[in-house]
Amino acid sequence: MERLAKAEGDVDALVALYMKDLVPSGATHLRIAEELGAAGRPEDALSWAERGLRDTVDEAHVDGRLVDYVCARYTRTGRKAETVAVRRDRLLAERSLAAYQQLRAAARAADCWETERAAALAALREGTRQERGGWHRGPVLIDALLDDGDLDTAWREAADRADDRQWQQLADLSRETRPADALAVYLRLVELLKGPTGDRVYEQMARLLLDVRSCHRSLGTEDEFTAYVADLRAELKRRRKLITILDRHGL
Repeated sequence: MERLAKAEGDVDALVALYMKDLVPSGATHLRIAEELGAAGRPEDALSWAERGLRDTVDEAHVDGRLVDYVCARYTRTGRKAETVAVRRDRLLAERSLAAYQQLRAAARAADCWETERAAALAALREGTRQERGGWHRGPVLIDALLDDGDLDTAWREAADRADDRQWQQLADLSRETRPADALAVYLRLVELLKGPTGDRVYEQMARLLLDVRSCHRSLGTEDEFTAYVADLRAELKRRRKLITILDRHGL
């Protein structure tokens, strides 16, 4: 049926066919919109794409191409506020860093990011409270703050919430301005690597130790670093490959 409708150029028949199986992600709505657009019916195409957004407004996983399609149409016609509204709805549904970044881009283009950012962070903060207790993945709120470069707020929000990846990123970004705070993070991460073995772990430990050394240099406490590394090498001296890697890095 689909091949026949396409061969005959009967877009209405195609739409009727696709309407029978509208998938929850909105991918089918997008397909219909694209067919209508290709047939020279842009208003009908946009109408179907907008319907797709309405039908999927509460879905956490929506075909990003559908959202991009609508936003691109709005942007081309100067409908900046509506573009922001679409991106805002997706952030509230998805609570993802990508959705936050897309909202930020749209809001900056509409010159309303300051207001939108406050509301977006409040929504992510509330989501963090609801999700608290899961240790395997840090909250999107921390990723958003790091992506914004808002390190002071990230430090405040990170306590008891951030995962190790986020802690390390926060330390890396703050090493020059907050060496003592970064040092505490690096030392804790080194401790976590004392248990597992393997070349990848040893290389990661060496990189962290280089960061530890950098912090001590900034703090003027290099003697403490020398003593720390000596104790660490003595503690893990049986791991010959680790010692070799530390030697190679001048540690």
